[in-house]
Amino acid sequence: SKVHENGLACKDPAAVVAEDFHFGGLDKPGGTTSKRFGFTANQVQIPGLNTLGESHVRLDVAPGGVFPVHYHPRAAETALVLEGSVYFGFVSSYPDNKLYAKVLRKGDVFAVPQGLVHFLHNNGTTPATLYASLSSQNPGLVLLGNSLFAGALPDDLVAKTLLTDQHTVQTIKANFRRS
Repeated sequence: SKVHENGLACKDPAAVVAEDFHFGGLDKPGGTTSKRFGFTANQVQIPGLNTLGESHVRLDVAPGGVFPVHYHPRAAETALVLEGSVYFGFVSSYPDNKLYAKVLRKGDVFAVPQGLVHFLHNNGTTPATLYASLSSQNPGLVLLGNSLFAGALPDDLVAKTLLTDQHTVQTIKANFRRS
């Protein structure tokens, strides 16, 4: 199709089939792997959802693994624990910076308002599996650690922002370059 919406080609309605609304394979882990943080993420690709303002992902987190502190600038998130348990939470905006967090177990759901910093940590002894829904088909993902330590921000700026010294910043940046 020559018509595109949100970067994806729109399909002729006469050519739409049931497969455009189906995604199989979420019964197994897969997708993007982060050995550094101990998780895999499998983004659900459903062409029939184009322009409907939502996206979905299966997340598998090893015991002790984390999905590091991050935010989605264009989406709220709702996560359902399918297996295991995780410590999941978010921090409200400035000036309160209040922590809202809980240990979630199988069947629990937790919601994160759009744009707020959040995280999850598998503090259990077994792998955890979650299914997350986001309120945008292009939610964005900003990993705070990567933004501060894997990017091009000057060391002196990061040091002043974190109320520390440049040597500490350089030491942490070295950790981000290793993996």
